[in-house]
Amino acid sequence: MSPRPDRVLFGAAYYHEYQPSPRLETDLDLMVEANFSVIRVGESVWSTWEPEEGVFDLDWLQPVLDGAHARGIAVVLGTPTYAVPPWLARRHPEIAGEVQTGQRMPWGGRQEVDYSHPAFRFHAERVVRRIVERYAGHPAVIGFQVDNEPGLLLFHNEGVFQRFVDDLRQRYGTVEALNEAWGLVYWSHRLSTWADLWRPDGNYQPQYDLAWRTFQATLTTEFIAWQAGIVREYASPEQFVTTCIAYDRPGVDDVGLTRALDVTAGNPYYAMQDDLALPVGHDTPQGWTTSGAWTLFASADRMYASKQAPFLVTETNAGAIGGPATNFPAWDGQWRQAAWSLISRGAEMVEYWHWHTNHFGTESYWIGVLPHDQQPGRVYRELAALGAELADLGPTVTGLTPHASLGLVYSARSKWGLAFQSPFPARDAVLTPSDTDPRAFHRIYEAFYRGAFDAGVGVRVVHDEQLVERTPADVAAELPVLVVPGLLVADDALLTWLRGYAAAGGHLVLGIRTGYGDEEGRPRTEPKPALLADAAGVSFQEFSNLRTPLDVRSPGGELPVGPDAHATRWVDLLESDGAKTLLEYDHPQFGRFPAVTTTEHGEGRITTVGTVPDPALARDLAAWLVPDPRPGWGALPEPVTVSQARTRDGRRLHVVHNWGWEPQQVAAPAGAVDARHADRDLSGGLALGPWDVAVLLTDD
Repeated sequence: MSPRPDRVLFGAAYYHEYQPSPRLETDLDLMVEANFSVIRVGESVWSTWEPEEGVFDLDWLQPVLDGAHARGIAVVLGTPTYAVPPWLARRHPEIAGEVQTGQRMPWGGRQEVDYSHPAFRFHAERVVRRIVERYAGHPAVIGFQVDNEPGLLLFHNEGVFQRFVDDLRQRYGTVEALNEAWGLVYWSHRLSTWADLWRPDGNYQPQYDLAWRTFQATLTTEFIAWQAGIVREYASPEQFVTTCIAYDRPGVDDVGLTRALDVTAGNPYYAMQDDLALPVGHDTPQGWTTSGAWTLFASADRMYASKQAPFLVTETNAGAIGGPATNFPAWDGQWRQAAWSLISRGAEMVEYWHWHTNHFGTESYWIGVLPHDQQPGRVYRELAALGAELADLGPTVTGLTPHASLGLVYSARSKWGLAFQSPFPARDAVLTPSDTDPRAFHRIYEAFYRGAFDAGVGVRVVHDEQLVERTPADVAAELPVLVVPGLLVADDALLTWLRGYAAAGGHLVLGIRTGYGDEEGRPRTEPKPALLADAAGVSFQEFSNLRTPLDVRSPGGELPVGPDAHATRWVDLLESDGAKTLLEYDHPQFGRFPAVTTTEHGEGRITTVGTVPDPALARDLAAWLVPDPRPGWGALPEPVTVSQARTRDGRRLHVVHNWGWEPQQVAAPAGAVDARHADRDLSGGLALGPWDVAVLLTDD
């Protein structure tokens, strides 16, 4: 792994080969003036590296690397395996990924290929070796990105299916064991031989689907690890190897994917303009682009969680993103706000997609740092000012440990399990699995994350498989509150671990669906939440969807909630067995059942939340769980947020945002200094302009 950078790397993807006229020197000089320190190159143009089979053109990149190095700009070199050349698709049509059995994805975009296919692997290995061998020794190259945003497709190819069958045979041993594990007595699905296993296209069995999705993620992990191994044969120990992750991809388990990599890298894209305003004026569904200031922090915390370590941002918005019908460029100041959101949660590189706006191709209106006229404009000026700021701060803002007083558990297998057996309808009527919400896990998970953000609580996202690598007592000491939403798929050991976390002094918060299923996603026979009900002092047998939100109230006032707090989507009909009711529903039938309960367990506490909280209820709940979320800060106006982190030298970093048009004045913590301008007088308060950011340091 390369040594810790001496500043946050700052730059853009740069494709000189896309420029309509030669302007390499002009581009690189402009980058220097903007304090760019890194560019990413080469990952999208296999047909340029190898225009015909076995015919390589490797020299075209040399001037780019030489020019970058001469100006002190580092380079991340990408391998082009996600964009196969037409000659390869023509000569080997069998490598096309099948979106259904026998239905090949047509060539003409990108990522159409089954990357487990031997013919693809042969050609991919050859081009990767030639590129990396040629440039690994170049002094500009600090690291390698293998492939690009892998995991787009779930492959239905014959070879993939046969590997899936072999994987099941090795895991279960016999068809009888598989019949038992998946409950295949149902609907006459019992297998008599492995040859009886049906194709996934029309599958309705949830345990099959969970195994299929899990296997697809292992294909992605295997492919990236294979390619990383090839690159390391040529790379020096100081050069890192990564891939850039689009976290919404269906074939990605980011914890597994990053194990073979030196550092996590991700591509967060977000809606700009008033979508970043606080307070939030509307609730927008999330997707591959996110909406809301809170989602910038949520994306960063997901990237940090992959390896529980600082990460790189390989792509994020330079201008309007998504095509000619989505032209919403940032307001002045918002690029800086977004960058500092990511940096405050551990980003050590911020790279924009991309330097110049394309003059051809699908992404001609994905606006870059330079517009179509290639002249520096507002975007360039805003980013140049940010680049100067990051250069001045240097190592002060690298190697950060984001502050967190609440842990939020993420589960890839529960995400897949709830995608197939979603508790939420996509429409009012639920007729078939296609009528349900495939992002069900994220609906539950994001409700708690947004509530924590709105309450000013720092979050540490922890994957379920990472939890069991540590003792419950260690996690309880580091994260005094642990929220576990939507954990449908969990074995006995994980549920026992959660119980032990509370016994060791942690405050365990259980969301809906947690503890309902076993490691195969099968509904458990124990009282729900399974293996936790007696410790939580509450259980349930029934549950109900909600068509409209329900008001909630606090009978004893211990958990204060505002009049805008509501239960949404779902109700577990909880029955207390010693747990204290904190909230109840204002409803003639559901009012018989508590909405939120709590009880002591061992040295700690278990709180059970029987619904999906709306933003107001989630905020109130987070404020109750963590009453002092921002050390050193008092109450703040709604548009102002503070994200904190610990620096390498032990100081506390405070990144203060004003997410709105109105200037704000807030009291700074005692002893705080401006990280860039130490002589700035903060005794009279911290002044924030519209869409502004302040970066402060304290010694506590």
